[in-house]
Amino acid sequence: MIRSGDTLANEITGETITFLETAADTNGEYTLIEVTVAPGGGVPMAHVHPNQSETFEVVAGRLSMKAGRDTLVAEPGDVVTVAPGQVHKFWNAGDEPVTFRCTVAPALEFERFIETLFALAADGKLSKRGMPNPLRLAAIANAHFADSRAPYIPAWLQKAGLATGALVAKAVGYGPTYEAAAAITELVPATA
Repeated sequence: MIRSGDTLANEITGETITFLETAADTNGEYTLIEVTVAPGGGVPMAHVHPNQSETFEVVAGRLSMKAGRDTLVAEPGDVVTVAPGQVHKFWNAGDEPVTFRCTVAPALEFERFIETLFALAADGKLSKRGMPNPLRLAAIANAHFADSRAPYIPAWLQKAGLATGALVAKAVGYGPTYEAAAAITELVPATA
């Protein structure tokens, strides 16, 4: 379980996340994190949060983002809000780390989703792009369908495919969560 002050790192995506306020602290209203992204790092794919907004406030560096149809570079002091259902992605195209604070509201199961993916990264179970194998992805994405989805594919079609994939995943031993064998807290982000 994530607690305020916990720091997780994903060396594959170059992200380090410190949880400043958790769902437990806010009665589920939001999660507040501070994220540092190494040069060349970023979230593995464009996605949507059907029921959550995300507010990004850049603290240091330059954060490249795609939000809806807009591609932008946010600098220290800039605030970018991504509405529920808006396709988005972020990355660090610069030579220096970028740090931003992000509020995810409501929290839902965002923390568990991040904890699962970063645990898989710590144990070397993600691709070079930062994605789990298709069956494991189906199990995770099916469980977190209210948190995050792929863009452009109709929700009903995604859910049908993910539910089927999650059943097959369960048969081969993959569940919706993953506990790392390796430590995932307080790691230094890789320079991608």
